[in-house]
Amino acid sequence: MTNNLNRDEIISVAFEILIKAILLGVIMYYAFLILKPFIIPVLWGIILAVSLAPLITKLEKLLKIKRTMLVTIFILLSISALLVPTYLLSESVIDSSKELVTDLKSGNIVIPPPTENVKEWPIVGEKIYSLWSATATNLEDTLMKFKPQLKEYSQKIASMIFGTLGSIFGFVLALAIAGVFLAKADSGINAYQSILRRIIGDDAVEWSILSAMTIRSVAQGVLGIAIVQATFALIGMLIMDVPFAWIWGFAVMFLTIIQLPALIILGPIIAYVFSYADPTSATIFAIYAVIVGASDGLLKPIFLGRGVDVPMLVILLGAIGGMMLSGILGLFVGAVGLALSYKLFMAWLSGDVKAEMEPAK
Repeated sequence: MTNNLNRDEIISVAFEILIKAILLGVIMYYAFLILKPFIIPVLWGIILAVSLAPLITKLEKLLKIKRTMLVTIFILLSISALLVPTYLLSESVIDSSKELVTDLKSGNIVIPPPTENVKEWPIVGEKIYSLWSATATNLEDTLMKFKPQLKEYSQKIASMIFGTLGSIFGFVLALAIAGVFLAKADSGINAYQSILRRIIGDDAVEWSILSAMTIRSVAQGVLGIAIVQATFALIGMLIMDVPFAWIWGFAVMFLTIIQLPALIILGPIIAYVFSYADPTSATIFAIYAVIVGASDGLLKPIFLGRGVDVPMLVILLGAIGGMMLSGILGLFVGAVGLALSYKLFMAWLSGDVKAEMEPAK
């Protein structure tokens, strides 16, 4: 009878635990759904805060003002630097679009005919020359001929523009969140170390430092690669007298920062250079521009992983793999995750895994 009662009690307790676990899981899942829209901005806020923390600390010592005031001014200036050009550019695009539609309806658009050099462009020269000539001769008929394609691509362009605006406002939100983390840096660090201490024990401080250094290494690497590529692209464009070379140089830097290929900008510029430069100079510029556009593959091993107590290859693989899995955010999350996994794996190999994983007492 006692055995039966004990068994019944065990079943009752187990069932009660199961019910509580299910209810807790439902509550946690519901909380996750509520917070899900904020996960990406919060992660970006953490990345920005960790990357900017050394700069804020230096400015705090240099300017001798309260950290909260300094962070507020810095974040407001950063948001203004992001929103003001966005507003001006949007206003310019809207006005230009209205003028373009008006000119199209009135027939005031005049397209100059192509030069004979266009025919000499490799592979696509003849086709571009004939299309350009037809457009210069009768713009309306040419546009009507490509109406389905123009409609499709205009929808894609509009979608891309709205997506870009959404990303900009998301980045503004991330900056605001980063400001909160920067103002309360000590509390954030203590909270992160407390979580790590519950998981890995006494090495929580070391691992939190490793996480921060990895994020800063990747951020500096991304920015460094962007500056190098933009600088060399600008030099080539200035030599070839490309109009608005400085604007295209900044565009290359922006694309490289968001991990898009620089050839998106350099490709059309190469085609434009072939339209007015002699074939030899244009070909040399094309080869140079392609090398500059593809140089990030060579530069990443040089810039990523500096100053981190983890092999550069681990950071590089984490950043590239994370980017392939989760986009630009994965650059940082992947690098940090693989760096921490590497440290844990090396501790296991050396026989210290129990010490690494034992919670602090």
